[in-house]
Amino acid sequence: MGRLQTVVTGVIANRQLIDGIEVRLQVPNVGKEEEAYLKATVQASYDQMEQARTRLLELLHHLEHKLAYKKRTEIVGEMVRQLEEEGQVPQADSAFDNGVLTLELTRLIESKGNHWVSELESSRLILWQDQWRRIAEVATELRQQHPESFRPVAVRCRNGETKQFWAFTKSVRLKRYGRKRIAMVHERSDLTDNPRFLVTEALQWESGRTLETWSFRWAAEGCHEFSKQGTGLEAAQGRNEEAVTRHLRLSCLAQSLLQRAPTVASTSEQLAFAKGEKTFGQRCHAITREVFSSLLSFANRLFAGGYACEQVVAALMPA
Repeated sequence: MGRLQTVVTGVIANRQLIDGIEVRLQVPNVGKEEEAYLKATVQASYDQMEQARTRLLELLHHLEHKLAYKKRTEIVGEMVRQLEEEGQVPQADSAFDNGVLTLELTRLIESKGNHWVSELESSRLILWQDQWRRIAEVATELRQQHPESFRPVAVRCRNGETKQFWAFTKSVRLKRYGRKRIAMVHERSDLTDNPRFLVTEALQWESGRTLETWSFRWAAEGCHEFSKQGTGLEAAQGRNEEAVTRHLRLSCLAQSLLQRAPTVASTSEQLAFAKGEKTFGQRCHAITREVFSSLLSFANRLFAGGYACEQVVAALMPA
């Protein structure tokens, strides 16, 4: 097992809050290594029963690992399906990377009446003037021959910041996906930067709506950063995969609680660096005070009920 593991994260966000709703580990695919081992250790015959038994167990373990392995696209599909079936956010649009863009995922989201936005790789083929061409080639042609096609658009991102882009949008056909709306996006007015390609099934959306929805994809990065620095996402020392998964999910829950902690922004000179904002430390302090207050209230009820000190200690800290 490697020290680094792939983690698939599902995040739900609005302009005020970011909540991690699911974190799953992708078990490493060791199929090639196992197959190489099995081929290298194969024997023409097994005279002893114990040898045959050991070999059969090795083959069964390899089959188990092969069936248990799931691609990132499969993991994301399961997460989205569970989220849609629970119905907690019935009208939430989805934004995700091109690494998990699949026809099955898009059809699942569309079947629930929701919209989605994904990034496209530059090699994706689109039907342009009755020819299948790479989207990067089309973008280069437009940039050189028709730069006026990229119109300026001001987009209000998830964090409230307004950012300027230059975008071209059009409904085209993609292989297997059918008619979708694409957006070619530049961040510089002279169009010298590498463009970003976005796609959505919402044919009525303009580039501004597509970019605004796509900006919510970066909430996952904010969730990771906060969880690693504040709630111990990477500090899991579980004995098995289930324990690690529980730890990851609890770190998401801790982040949600910290965001909703009832606290007041400090205005004292000692905390002037905060500039009136509610800091992470203040939120932790507020939660600690709340927990400590509950602990004192519990002890007070025990003392009022006639419990001795030893009995109260036993209730608070069982042996």
